[in-house]
Amino acid sequence: MRQCLYVMALAFMLSPSAWAQEGTLELGQAQQAVEKATQADADQYAPDLISMARQGLEQAQRAVGDRRERKNAPAMALRAAADADLARARSEEATATAQLQLRRNEVTQLQRQLETGEDR
Repeated sequence: MRQCLYVMALAFMLSPSAWAQEGTLELGQAQQAVEKATQADADQYAPDLISMARQGLEQAQRAVGDRRERKNAPAMALRAAADADLARARSEEATATAQLQLRRNEVTQLQRQLETGEDR
C-alpha cells in the first residue's frame, strides 16, 4: 500500500500540472517583487534593472504556457524577482542617500546660523 502511495505521489510531482503550479508560485513572487520595485520608484532610480525584471517576468509567463519551456519558468521567474529586488534596493538606497544629503545640508545651515548668531 505504501509503495502505491509513493508511486502516485511521484507521478503527481512529475506531472505537467505540478510543474505549472510550481512555476505559478515563482511567477507570483516575481510579480510581487516587480510591484514593490515599481512602488519604490525603481523606474526613476534603477530603470535598467526594473526593465530587465519586467522582461524576465514576461519571459517566465510565456514559458509557463509553453510545454517545452515550462520547466525553465521557475528559474526565469526567480531571476526576474532577483532583478526586481535589486532594483528596489537600489531605489531605496538612492532615496535614503538623497534624504541623508538633505539632512546634512540642514545641519550645515544650522551650524552656520549658530556660529553667526542669526535667526531665521
